[in-house]
Amino acid sequence: MKKGARISLSEIGPNTATALIAFTAVCFGLVPLFAKELQGQGVGSAAIALYRYIFSALMLSPFLPFSKGKLRQAGLMTVTGVFLGLGWIGYLEAVKTVPVAVAGVVYMTYPLFVLLFAWILVGMRPTRNSVIAGGMIVVAAALVADPTVLTPDMSMALLMAWTAPLGFGLLVVVLTTMVDRLTGLERMATGMLGATLGLAPGAIMAEGAAIVPTDWSMIATIAGLGFVTSVIPQVIYTFSCMRVGPARSGIAGSLELPTMFVIGYMAFGEALGPREIVAAAMVLAAVVISQTTKKAKASQTPVEQPTALVS
Repeated sequence: MKKGARISLSEIGPNTATALIAFTAVCFGLVPLFAKELQGQGVGSAAIALYRYIFSALMLSPFLPFSKGKLRQAGLMTVTGVFLGLGWIGYLEAVKTVPVAVAGVVYMTYPLFVLLFAWILVGMRPTRNSVIAGGMIVVAAALVADPTVLTPDMSMALLMAWTAPLGFGLLVVVLTTMVDRLTGLERMATGMLGATLGLAPGAIMAEGAAIVPTDWSMIATIAGLGFVTSVIPQVIYTFSCMRVGPARSGIAGSLELPTMFVIGYMAFGEALGPREIVAAAMVLAAVVISQTTKKAKASQTPVEQPTALVS
């Protein structure tokens, strides 16, 4: 390579791209580490979610589409982003009360909602493997939602946590099937804008003037949340998954769940019982099963992946 030459996307090999996706999955899995720190300082869930998305919204704002032919789809992505952001409030509320591992398993059930919305909105009937994977995810969620262990408060928090995979499932379908006129960066920009707009009113009402942090420790935590778990991994993921397609992206990206388990165990002293371990194994197996039918086609046709927007 000549001195001063730029490394293009085509020069990144599939193995390197897969490793980068795995790295981003670890970054996404670190969200509870920063979120629980902010919760310990009295910051509300709406504000924490806003802090995470606003960095991406600001950095991607130059890519917002304003041409007449793209406004309708841009508006659809923005509205979908609102649901995405609001759904994260439920996830963060759950992290306050239930173990991180349990909240993580619930979050990783979003493929169920992808199947549901794809069927309802665009008439895409689920494949046999998708149905099998969906059933495995249902069983995994049932394992961690043990009524003999969960208190009433934990049960309510767990119920609220379902809003996150619900919002993300909707985003996946809209992003991949209904906004074909938008480029990848335009989709990210409008989605992040919607999440920010949806979260801002509630966060401002709850926090008041405190929405602007003045404590340097809090500022550092917010910056870590925004850049380590959002902006940096989102950009890396977006370009890496275009090199390997959805199969490898989905499998490598599933590393987010065991990362949550490790964070819960090492950072917060949460015990990992047989139920949680079996549930995690079932979710990871479901991800692999759901992607196997697309592997051959995906290796030839890179596809932009919606997980880059969140997680």
